[in-house]
Amino acid sequence: MANRHLSRSVALQTLFEWDFRNYDKVNIKGTISRIAEEFAPGMGDLHFIEELTQNILSKREDLDKIIEKAAPDWPLNKISIVDRNVLRIGLYELLFSDRKEVPAKVAINEAIELAKSFGGENSGKFINGVLGSVYKELGEPGKDSSPKKKKRIEDIPYDEMPIQNLGGAVVYAKDGKDIYMAFVHDIFGHWTLSKGKIPQGDIREGTVNKVKEEMGLDVVIKDDLGNNEYIASDPELGKIRKQVHYFLAESNFVDIKLAEKPGLDDGKWFRLADISELNFYNDIVPVVTKAITILSSQI
Repeated sequence: MANRHLSRSVALQTLFEWDFRNYDKVNIKGTISRIAEEFAPGMGDLHFIEELTQNILSKREDLDKIIEKAAPDWPLNKISIVDRNVLRIGLYELLFSDRKEVPAKVAINEAIELAKSFGGENSGKFINGVLGSVYKELGEPGKDSSPKKKKRIEDIPYDEMPIQNLGGAVVYAKDGKDIYMAFVHDIFGHWTLSKGKIPQGDIREGTVNKVKEEMGLDVVIKDDLGNNEYIASDPELGKIRKQVHYFLAESNFVDIKLAEKPGLDDGKWFRLADISELNFYNDIVPVVTKAITILSSQI
């Protein structure tokens, strides 16, 4: 495994040079040999590096489209050369490599380590968030080439998709005459609601526990805001229907203690009057609007 990690390091430096020189693919093998001789002396077999690099180059357009979809607020030319090539390596191994040779967790962890070694201060966190989100939304690598006979994910009818129950909350607090709402911020630039899977039991109690776990806030459910549903891909189940039941929950106006969770980078309180300026996902806007309407009637 150590040799594989060193090989990925050489591949990253090769891709960096290729990218820096504006996608010049003329002598990739020569570049690999030169970099390996300098940074990995004694590594005789360069087959893995060459195969990995060439495969990434051949699928660059597909990989870049995935990056653009996963990080819409980060155009490719705004992502550092190191980070975008770490993402290309991580995504390729996550989505296209033989799952037996490179399990999903290995692909993600190796990419994070590359980012920490060669990138900036926040590179590891950024790579972790993007790859973690892609893994959840697009499913496990090699799902279409699995030797097991099973339905392709896209062929599963809507009515036959497994349902996953989640609980979420619009959290608010009162401070004097002001009312505040608490939101978490993801690495794609959106403010969103605290939520999580509720495997069994009382969904209200489960939601209270999820908010405590994610935001460090003790809340009390005050109102029911209804359901929301969206389709995602699970690494084990394929396409699933995620059904989120949202509540309006009250907390004391205390500091948010954001959990270390892939994909989230901040949590803040906002006054009711400032919430309209925030960047939300379209599907939670009606939920937040309903909560604001309820709270506004209490002022």
